[in-house]
Amino acid sequence: MKLKGSCHCGAVHFTLSSATPYPYQRCYCSICRKTQGGGGYAINIGGDAKTLKVRGSEAINIYHAKLKRKGDQRMHSSTAQRHFCKHCGTALWLFSPEWPELIHPFASAIDTPLPAPPEHTHLLLDSKAPWVEVQAGKKDLQFDEYPDESLADWHERLGLTSED
Repeated sequence: MKLKGSCHCGAVHFTLSSATPYPYQRCYCSICRKTQGGGGYAINIGGDAKTLKVRGSEAINIYHAKLKRKGDQRMHSSTAQRHFCKHCGTALWLFSPEWPELIHPFASAIDTPLPAPPEHTHLLLDSKAPWVEVQAGKKDLQFDEYPDESLADWHERLGLTSED
């Protein structure tokens, strides 16, 4: 599926192809919550990095989240690059050098109508803000940490992988 996205002020527009376009993951980690806002969680979808085309790249800044590793009190910078518009602050996509073939656009930046997922996965609930109420459906899965099932595995399990 071809996805089109943009920032709020219109300085950045992008397109990419996605075989995994269902916005089913709701991440409650403090990084997503604080950089995305809304609902106490953020939703990433998957995309093919080699298909990413950007107009307005001069308006993009990159944030490397600060995090603590287990057993270490010092803060470290994440290798993941969170791309956002430097004018309006819209979170656009995440790129991680550990998976160079992937781009993870934030569903909130996608302008293309996305398909509604038949179920959701709520993850990193151990980082959820106390004021957030998890709106889980009967089929939804909930995890305190990362689930073993990948974004691609979820789409395959439900027969929802798109080739176009």
